[in-house]
Amino acid sequence: MSQENDIEQSMTAGDVGGVLADQSDVLLDTDGGEHFRETHDEQWQERESRNALKHVAGLGEIQDVTEVEYRKVRLERVVLVGVWSSRETTQAAAEESLRELAALAETAGAVVCDGLLQHRIKPDAATYVGSGKARELAGIVAQDEADTIVVDDDLPPSQRRALEDATKVKVVDRTAVILDIFAQHATSREGKAQVELAQLEYMLPRLRGWGGSLSRQAGGRAAGDAGIGSRGPGETKIEMDRRVIRSRIAKLRRQIAQMAPARDVKRGARRRFGLPTVAVVGYTNAGKSSLTNRLTGSAELVENALFATLDTAVRRAKAKDGRLYAYVDTVGFVRRLPTQLIEAFKSTLEEVADADLIVHVVDGSHPDPFSQIDAVNDVLSDIDGVETIPTIVAFNKADRMDDAARERIEALKPEAYIVSAFSGEGVDALREHVESMLSTPNVHVEALLPYTAGSLMSRVREYGKVINVEYRDDGMMLEAEVDDQLAAQIVEQAID
Repeated sequence: MSQENDIEQSMTAGDVGGVLADQSDVLLDTDGGEHFRETHDEQWQERESRNALKHVAGLGEIQDVTEVEYRKVRLERVVLVGVWSSRETTQAAAEESLRELAALAETAGAVVCDGLLQHRIKPDAATYVGSGKARELAGIVAQDEADTIVVDDDLPPSQRRALEDATKVKVVDRTAVILDIFAQHATSREGKAQVELAQLEYMLPRLRGWGGSLSRQAGGRAAGDAGIGSRGPGETKIEMDRRVIRSRIAKLRRQIAQMAPARDVKRGARRRFGLPTVAVVGYTNAGKSSLTNRLTGSAELVENALFATLDTAVRRAKAKDGRLYAYVDTVGFVRRLPTQLIEAFKSTLEEVADADLIVHVVDGSHPDPFSQIDAVNDVLSDIDGVETIPTIVAFNKADRMDDAARERIEALKPEAYIVSAFSGEGVDALREHVESMLSTPNVHVEALLPYTAGSLMSRVREYGKVINVEYRDDGMMLEAEVDDQLAAQIVEQAID
């Protein structure tokens, strides 16, 4: 590599605002560069210092436990690694991405021992970080007694195997961690099938050497667990040949397609009965389920974890004027959501396209909530019809926001709501705005219905506004205000 490229590949070695740990060792790249050292020793030292793997603070602070506790709770210990280029991102964004990866790894059940970033023009084609850095990384892994390296990127099989050979531990990428979390959290039959389909599609091009490396380098030991990347389909399926896996993928796709009618029936029933729906979307762990519970008065248990909600949940609510409507709580989003999962959960996200209104929930306490808004909007833009649906933005977790965060939100998103699902702050105002934006019955009908139309009359009472009902010998004389769909059903069943 030329001197110009070397310098372009480097990063500032000075103070970085305390984000990177001061005690970090400078890890020198020992690959080549002898001539450069001899002729430009001072410049080489500066370049190597800048280009070293850097520890990201706060990702390796493990509390002391006793030996008994250690043996009892032997969680998978992981070291996180990322590479960033100033051509594509910033150091702050790279650090935030690594912190998010740490949260993902912890949600998957791992203990994060350390987080390391390297600044280079592009990842090394062989070992992602370069052979010299891979050897130094192996030393850090051994020192931390880590089981697994988690890379903040999508690794091709060749890079993963080369990094495993260099470090002697299991290596997984960001996609494998997210798939692992989905495998743990899927509860419905359809959700489990979608996750297994996504995992098998991810594994198919990575079959070579995978089963052997997992059995040789198993990570977490709790309950005989093999750690991140091994849950879901299981070891026996991982070791299947390509033909069997392709057959299983085809079968899962057929099963998921067969489940679609039941989901469509439920959506169709809501439309047929004129039940307005509000889709609740947002970044994972933004507090969507907690806020939905607040808005509906539900006491549903909510877990404080990434991707706690995978299966779409529908909760009914009643407006102040008596109208019924439904909140649809959807799966959370995340930056660089694996392609396999976007495709597998496309059917779940279709609920958003059928909604009358979208409530976009944002974690207002996050250091950069607006980047999370962009990540969610990127996924929503791929769903047909969403761009025409009105959207309300709600910054949740107001109880954790400082004055500066509130002022920034009010300046950049003055139309948004600042709420707290925990304390209830701003929830009533948000609910009133939601209800004001939902369609109201606006078709006035007067019709004579037969007494056999009892179920239709119940729907009119539930979803419309009954003005008067006169019970006569020849039927029920109804005067009401309803929406277009109910009006059509009344006309269809009316006695001429």
